[in-house]
Amino acid sequence: MVVLSKPSPMEQFTTTATTTTSTTLFPLIDLSEPPESSKTKLVAACEEFGFFKVINHGVPIELMAELEYEALKFFSLPLSAKAKAGPPDPFGYGNNKIGRKGDVGLVEYLLLTTDTQSDYQKFASIFGEAAEKFRCVVNEYVAAVKKMACEVLEMVADGLKIQARDVLSKMLMDEESDSVFRLNYYPSCSPEFQDSGGRNLIGFGEHTDPQIISVLRSNDTSGLEIYLKDGNWISVPPDQYSFFVNVGDSLQ
Repeated sequence: MVVLSKPSPMEQFTTTATTTTSTTLFPLIDLSEPPESSKTKLVAACEEFGFFKVINHGVPIELMAELEYEALKFFSLPLSAKAKAGPPDPFGYGNNKIGRKGDVGLVEYLLLTTDTQSDYQKFASIFGEAAEKFRCVVNEYVAAVKKMACEVLEMVADGLKIQARDVLSKMLMDEESDSVFRLNYYPSCSPEFQDSGGRNLIGFGEHTDPQIISVLRSNDTSGLEIYLKDGNWISVPPDQYSFFVNVGDSLQ
């Protein structure tokens, strides 16, 4: 999933939970290290935090920037144009107030299949000939992220001594996989969604993800928080060049 905010350095999205200042550093997994030395750290990160940051992941920075450019180009269109790509059934464009459990504000999103054979017909009426460019960028990005996710899942299986090594990753790569790719865009909000200082308070409330893992990336926008065993929330500093992996309920 890619999280996109309004293209402004001051725009933020936050959860509604209270954050406690903490010097705790969440785990960092370097995929350039030998698997034997990193898989133990990865399993410990899953068990202790349920969350970790991935660096040297092999997804080209240029590709990440290109996807973000295409996504922002889409979300900057008039609502009447974007609506042609919706509603999601199950894939497409959505625009609604978010959630019921402590969520605040509005979210626009694109929910897309990870099947690289998809033709993205919904976007042809919006992008015209450029729809093929959009499809190619998404497919190339998804393929690169899938490769990274499979490497992570195989290291988890190794660390847990699960046989076969690809028992988790092959579910992601299966032709009938129900994995999805989602781009979230948080537009600027009306005064009802601002605090006393005029800052926007936009985002999802506390929750867990039902999947095996969720792979997240932000366009250098702060707001992501994780909940620790000691009962405190800590903020995760944004890093647009890295990925963050959240352990889902299924893997837990």
